[in-house]
Order: sequence, then structure tokens, then C-alpha cells
Amino acid sequence: MSARKDIFARLKTTLDRVHNPTVRYSRADRYIQKGGSHLIPERGRADGAARTALFVSEAEYAAADVRRLARLDDVPDVVKGILNEAKIGAVKIAPDDRLQAMDWSGIEVAFGRGVGSDHAGLSFAYGGVSETGTLVMTSSAQSPTTLNFLPDVHIVVVREETIAANYEEVWNLLRQDAKPDTPRLPRTVNWITGPSRTADIEQTLLLGAHGPRKLIILLIDAEIS
Repeated sequence: MSARKDIFARLKTTLDRVHNPTVRYSRADRYIQKGGSHLIPERGRADGAARTALFVSEAEYAAADVRRLARLDDVPDVVKGILNEAKIGAVKIAPDDRLQAMDWSGIEVAFGRGVGSDHAGLSFAYGGVSETGTLVMTSSAQSPTTLNFLPDVHIVVVREETIAANYEEVWNLLRQDAKPDTPRLPRTVNWITGPSRTADIEQTLLLGAHGPRKLIILLIDAEIS
């Protein structure tokens, strides 16, 4: 047994001695399902156009490339332009029904999970958080988590109306969207703010250290999409 597993096993044994495991698990489950609001900072209360503007400014501050699109149908042409700019010949696309229904003629595409050889990936975000310019990516058969990390260029489509003001609002939406025959929450929820980066080595900023070195957000306008 690894040191980590040994530590957690001892913690569990101690907790089980003090509290009935069934009761403890039940209480934890109720707490997770219920959620609840905490203190929300002023920047996490933006609404309407101000919410979108804050999302864009924060995402760009984090080095993401945000492009506003009038319609969802505009995505293939924009993706084609991005691939040409980056001199990339193909794109791996999440098998999302909305993305698969688009006209990808003239572009080399493949649908499925990301692999190490993918230079560009395209995903559809669950939503966003305006206070930090963060994308919310939930794992599912139509949204492989590997696409969030393996391609060098990650292109993400997000609808303006799915941008929440704060993190608490997103968790509440995730609970509301859960179906009776599925787990209450997705197995994985990734919060992505800008491209991957690190400054661990001599405080020199390095992009693409643990994931995509470029993040491009295709923001679909709510009013006319």
C-alpha cells in the first residue's frame, strides 16, 4: 500500500470508530446535494451585458483568445481560419450532437476523445464563470476530458446565455440539470482559465506546460444565435 493510501485508510478507520459510517456518508451526501450559498463578492454579481463583458476581459487577461460569433453555424468557418493560422491540418472534435450536426466540409475532422498526436481540439463548454473568465467543462461521452488537456490548441464553444456570474451559480445549475437516472454531478468538472502555464522554473512563464499552449474561446451571442 502506498503512503497516500495508508494515510487515508487510517483516517477512515479513525472516523468510523467515532462516527457511524452509514450516518456519516448520509450526512455528506445530503450536504453535497443541498449545496447552499456563501458570501459572493461584488465582481461575482454581474448581470446582463456586464456579465459577458467581465467574462471576456477576464478570459483575455488570462491569455485566452476570445472571438465573438453571431451564430452557432459560424463555428466551422472560424475553426477553418484558426487551423490555417496555426498551420494545423486537422482537428479532433468532441462527439457532441451540436458539433457533429455542423457542416465540416473542407476541413479534416475526426470525432472522439483526445490523444497525444492531436494538434487541435474542439469542445463545447457546459458554461462559463464571468468573475474569472473561466470555462466549465463537464465530462461525458459527448465531452471527453482528454480534449481539455492533450491538443496543443484547444478551441471551445460557449454560449453567452450559459455564462454564470460566479462559481456557486454553476454548481447549483449542475445539480438542477442532473437526471434521476444519473449521478447527481458529472464524474469530472474541469475549470479552465486561460491556456496551460507554469512559472516553476526560475519564475519564467511557460505556456503549454501541462496542457494546451493556446486557448481560443468561440463565444456565441445570445441575442441572435
